[in-house]
Amino acid sequence: MKKFRKVLDGLTTSSPGGPIGSPSCGSAAGTPTAAPTPREIDVQETLISENFQLCKTVRHGFPYQPTALAFDPVQKILAIGSRSGGVRILGRPGVDCYCQHESGAAVLQLQFLINEGALVTACADDTLHLWNLRQRRPAVLHSLKFNRERITFCHLPFQSKWLYVGTERGNTHIVNIESFILSGYVIMWNKAIELSTKTHPGPVVHLSDSPKDEGKLLIGFESGTIVQWDLRAKKADFRIYYDEAIHSVSWHHEGKQFMCSHSDGSLTLWNLRNTTKPFQVTFPHGKIQKDGRKESCKPILKVEYKTSRSSEPFVIFSGGLSYDKAGRRPTLTIMHGKAITVLEMDYPIVEFMVLCETPYNNEVQEPYAVVVLLEKDLIVVDLTQSNFPVFENPYPMDIHESPVTCTAYFADCPPDIIPILYSIGTKHKKTGYSQKEWPVSGGTWTLGSHTYPEIIITGHADGSIKFWDASAITLQMLYKLKTSKVFEKPKPGEGRAAELVEEDPFAVQMVSWCPQSRIFCVVGISAHIILYRFSKYDANTQIVSLEVRLQCEPEDVISPSENENNPCFTEPGSHSPQPHHQHPASPGNRTPEGMKDSVPCLKVKDRMVRVPPGYQSDLVIQLLWVDGEPPQQITSLDINSAYGLLAFGNCNGLAVVDYLQKTILLCMSTLDLYGATDPYQRLTRSPRRNRQSTSEFCMRGLSNFYSDSKKRIRTSYQSLTELTDNQQSIDMERSKSPTSVCSVGSPVPVHYPTSLHNDPRILPEPVASLRASHCSPVFYLLDNVKGPGRKLSLPTDLKTDLDHVNGHCTSPTSQPCSAGKPRVPMGPEGPRLARRGPGRPPFRKAQSAACMEISLPVSHTEVGHASRRAMLQQLHGVTMYSHDEHHTTASYCWSERESRENSFSRSRSSSVSSIDRDTKEAITTLQFGESYGRKSDALPTPCLWVGTSLGVVLLIPMSIPTDQEERMEEAVTIGPSGAVLMLKGSVLRFGFLDCMGALIQSPYEVWRDLNAPEDPDRPRRRKLVHFSPSSSQDACGEGHLAVVCSERQAKVFLMPSQSCLFVHNITESSFVLRADVVSVCNSVCLACFCANGHVMTLSLPSLRPLMDVNYLPLTDMRIARTFCFTNGGQALYLSSPTEIQRITYSQEMCDNLQEMLGELFTPIETPEAQNRGFLKGFFGGNAHTFDREELFGEAAAGKASRSLAQHIPGQGGVEGMKVAASGVVGELARARIALDERGQRLGELEERTALMMTSAETFSKHAHELMLKCKDKKWYQF
Repeated sequence: MKKFRKVLDGLTTSSPGGPIGSPSCGSAAGTPTAAPTPREIDVQETLISENFQLCKTVRHGFPYQPTALAFDPVQKILAIGSRSGGVRILGRPGVDCYCQHESGAAVLQLQFLINEGALVTACADDTLHLWNLRQRRPAVLHSLKFNRERITFCHLPFQSKWLYVGTERGNTHIVNIESFILSGYVIMWNKAIELSTKTHPGPVVHLSDSPKDEGKLLIGFESGTIVQWDLRAKKADFRIYYDEAIHSVSWHHEGKQFMCSHSDGSLTLWNLRNTTKPFQVTFPHGKIQKDGRKESCKPILKVEYKTSRSSEPFVIFSGGLSYDKAGRRPTLTIMHGKAITVLEMDYPIVEFMVLCETPYNNEVQEPYAVVVLLEKDLIVVDLTQSNFPVFENPYPMDIHESPVTCTAYFADCPPDIIPILYSIGTKHKKTGYSQKEWPVSGGTWTLGSHTYPEIIITGHADGSIKFWDASAITLQMLYKLKTSKVFEKPKPGEGRAAELVEEDPFAVQMVSWCPQSRIFCVVGISAHIILYRFSKYDANTQIVSLEVRLQCEPEDVISPSENENNPCFTEPGSHSPQPHHQHPASPGNRTPEGMKDSVPCLKVKDRMVRVPPGYQSDLVIQLLWVDGEPPQQITSLDINSAYGLLAFGNCNGLAVVDYLQKTILLCMSTLDLYGATDPYQRLTRSPRRNRQSTSEFCMRGLSNFYSDSKKRIRTSYQSLTELTDNQQSIDMERSKSPTSVCSVGSPVPVHYPTSLHNDPRILPEPVASLRASHCSPVFYLLDNVKGPGRKLSLPTDLKTDLDHVNGHCTSPTSQPCSAGKPRVPMGPEGPRLARRGPGRPPFRKAQSAACMEISLPVSHTEVGHASRRAMLQQLHGVTMYSHDEHHTTASYCWSERESRENSFSRSRSSSVSSIDRDTKEAITTLQFGESYGRKSDALPTPCLWVGTSLGVVLLIPMSIPTDQEERMEEAVTIGPSGAVLMLKGSVLRFGFLDCMGALIQSPYEVWRDLNAPEDPDRPRRRKLVHFSPSSSQDACGEGHLAVVCSERQAKVFLMPSQSCLFVHNITESSFVLRADVVSVCNSVCLACFCANGHVMTLSLPSLRPLMDVNYLPLTDMRIARTFCFTNGGQALYLSSPTEIQRITYSQEMCDNLQEMLGELFTPIETPEAQNRGFLKGFFGGNAHTFDREELFGEAAAGKASRSLAQHIPGQGGVEGMKVAASGVVGELARARIALDERGQRLGELEERTALMMTSAETFSKHAHELMLKCKDKKWYQF
């Protein structure tokens, strides 16, 4: 418990006379500024470091790149291994466990110790691991590392403690499962085959004990050789040499015959009575051709031969199709008697396993299901029904049905939202599944006491949205929404969408959801926004569409001679937009014939459509093409149901839409939003990208700078924004028109001697003195201005890196002409050709916190400008749809670029030149809320908080009619107030607290069903819920705290004085990817995730560091794109293209996690073996008298060579070794690790000694043989 007091007693500002609302914002020390009156902020903070601990909770989805499959027929649990070394263990719904091998080596094979609560994994690094499944979080008990041989196949007989291990050299070793020590009993390949055989039989591909006699081991070699080895007599019973390579072997349960699958697509059946030739050879899919020859077929990779009492045996295999049938999908074939059923799969088959009633291999198997592991799916086929239906999968294995492009996480949702979504979603579920229960039903799971409604939303590349119930660390699909149904289907190869992008034009970029009002908003990659309302009734509706022109215009470029004698030219303001129509652009828009202009990327359905219950589209907003240039990506979005407003922005500017009246209220460039309070120095746009003007501010008076077009002039952008004090803020009266906001100012030109241009790093004193605490002057050299047809451009080789001034970015937002882009002289009336150079993407990427660059190994030291330009051109000149991993919104193909995305870093620091950004000032975050738009405001009003990529925060107050009838008829007035706050790096998140430190929720409208039947007694009216900042703080007076977090730092401001109370520099070497103000332990904190993998929490409002954990050492773009925090100390991210990883940073949840997880092992009695009867027992051999201990134990077989395999003791389930960070526990853990390392070194020394001894013994043996050979020879015989 700690109190933080901050007394604001009239401190003066650090830069008097500056127009910035918060002059001390750039200060790293966070010195408080002056407040209107002295005041004491008394916030009692309850969070301490002990409230936080980071750990993984559960992983959902399909295991990425699966490699192996195993099933325990008694415990009825399933294990799946993956290429990255992960193991997923699944039981009944709720029982879902993820384990990870520390080595990260691919899992080759899995073997359950049936009904023992243990699992053996064989990995690609030739290591065997024994996992203990009798604890909620499995741990490795033992590991055995093979040093000289590679593991290819493992077999563990039922109720045996000896594991057979086949190797690439063809040898078979035996491992004791209890001690994980190698037995001295080895079956060498040269002993298994005949001495006369001249070729190596190849790796071991199969091992199994005979159902008839456990003392007989069947060994299958890849070349086609099969050997039955008598373990007692240590010799081969029989050897089979077949011409075709073997892939798998399966016994008949009586042990008298077995079946093999081969590389030529054949199945051979062998009888033990006559092993000279196969009893039967079949080509299930090979037809006889006209010339009498069989069709060539693909290999049959696996076959299973299972018997049934009531019917013919089942022969189930994968592969074997003929080669001539190109394009056929992977198949699983079920041969039952004379019937052959071919099941086509959507993805390649990795592995399959037949589930049988009995674990004994010498009993009638009675198969009842087949588990098929595909590359991207898991299905289970019901064998008990003739049509072989599949079971409905209870696990969320279809997260990746279409690649996930964005995620959202909502904890503590309204309790009624999950049942209503589930009831709507169940109406659209598929049918035709098996009626039987899901056969993987092992383990136990109970609903924990610490549960609350949670919902995860995933957006996908095909435009679909999925709502998932994530309560109690489970995941169940609730409802699916297809946003593509709003648009007409684009014809392939035709139309705007085909030219824009070949695939995924509907991909979801971001979502915004208000659970209380059930308003849902989707941003698509084609620069479109769809607003949905929820209804329990179907309806016939006409989709309303708004088109917005938010693009830079060519008319904004300075034409020197035109305005030479007219320093104060003006342009007409923009017209008020009409409903269902685009926002008009600046006048004089001319494009040549055939060039796209004022058209959206997609075509909205313009007819009445019938929409089912659920989310129904209410409004579609689309950005328009301008002069052949596609609209820029939307980078930020916020919606407020109480205000009835929607705001969005991109790198061009900001737009606000009234979705109740279906009108556009505001459409302005970012520069116009500043009005007279622009904190940055700016110049004209480049010839390619020019700012759209919606006001009379519009580069007024810039022609004064260019009276001599031949002269090289270096100037400061500061002069462009130095306006008179009485024009600092824009009057609200000027924004009565919802779309026309004007600002008036007269810039003062500043000239400097041209001799300074030789050293662009020298700062002239007049510039250096201009608002030094906020801005760093930037100089550009303007040359080659040749008359009215020549637009101004920047020689990029003269551009300098910006300085760090007070730790915040001061890069201007003008867009230079990047390297490699031709500067084409053309007049305003000329054709605008070459606006997009060769290879330029149709969408340019908007640089923001949501859009990261992948950097080559570039440090933060100085880099040559030419190399930086080349690198940036390479990074930025990539299409949004090229599946490149560096873009956060269109990375749908992960497998192709795994190596590129597994490590990335930010190439720019917080202060870089605009050529490094290659972008305009983007709107990076937006939030509606009750706040104070001006310092003089006495009462909070509806405001829109705007954050930009340059670290600027703008406040836009709004006037919204309160009466319902007036709200639907009168216009909402909006006008920038001039309030500007500054931070380092792109602004990521806003949060609001009252003066007691409690979180202020955004106001919302209570949900009402607009399609419900009218009740004359109870007319439907809007019911609004407001959380005013002054409602709960009578003792503290008026005002509230605003939390602002950027890529580099976090600040807490006191409103309305805009004083900076606290500041914390989060990171200097990296940057923040995601930040959220969240509720934890009945308090609030700021949670941050950095690009270097650190997860941090800061107290509020004091911004004390509470937790800093290096969670992900290597961050890839998928995690950066999908990481999100939520209340309750939880977070999630997409750990692979198919899996969602949930984590918690709350100590309370970590403590309760054990009871929330399911139990993998439940005590079950092993089923008894069937009574064989007297005759079967008498004539069936002495299977029950076989004692493996007697054969394989140390007493009989001796010790194995120490150099062959190394035993590594596991942690035995003690997870505290790595978790312990300090104190005695940490010291003991470190000492234990040091001892392990010392023991490992001693073991290596012992191995080297053993190798030397072996070498010496070999030399001695050869010397002795030579001596015996030469002993009886006479001298003349040498």
